[in-house]
Formats: sequence, C-alpha cells, structure tokens
Amino acid sequence: MGIAAPPIKTDKGWLLLYHGVSNTDHHYRLGAILMKLDDPTTILGRTKYPILEPEMDYEKYGEISNVVFPCGAVIKDTKLLVYYGAADKVIGVASGDLDKILDTLT
Repeated sequence: MGIAAPPIKTDKGWLLLYHGVSNTDHHYRLGAILMKLDDPTTILGRTKYPILEPEMDYEKYGEISNVVFPCGAVIKDTKLLVYYGAADKVIGVASGDLDKILDTLT
C-alpha cells in the first residue's frame, strides 16, 4: 500500500489517492480517502471499492500483469484525472467525476 499522488485540497477535505495490492488475487488497485482539511489525521471517509482497477488488456498483460499504478492526479474543471502505469508497460490517464467520488467518501 502506498500514496498514489500528493493530497488534493477540495471543498470537502483532502483527497488522498492510494494504491494497494490484494492478498487474494495480487492485483494493484486504486482507492481514496477523504481527510479533514484542518486536521488531516482525521479520516472522513474511505472508498469501499476500488475506483480504478485492471480491466483493459493493456492493464492486465505486460511486464507485471494486473497492475494500475497511479503516480499523479489533478483536478480539471469537475473531473479528477489520474495518471498511471498499466502492467508496467504503458502509461494511461483515467478520469472520473470529482463530485461523485467525493460523495462516496462522505
């Protein structure tokens, strides 16, 4: 488990993306935590399910299979853009609606 990008300040709190590998199938996935703005040691919410996981062939097959390994993220307009390595072979960007992601955390 590790941090996937620097925390991102939002109106609802600090959004922290993290990656982790499961003990059962050994797939790398992305999750998110929302932390209180004035006290980041207080966790307001955490995703129950991954927000990014290997689904496409280029994420499933490569140097290291079944890996989405996020390395950075930005907010553009209302979208969260996550830049990631896929199967240690290619790079990609995934996008999601920021408000929907934050709603799952509050």
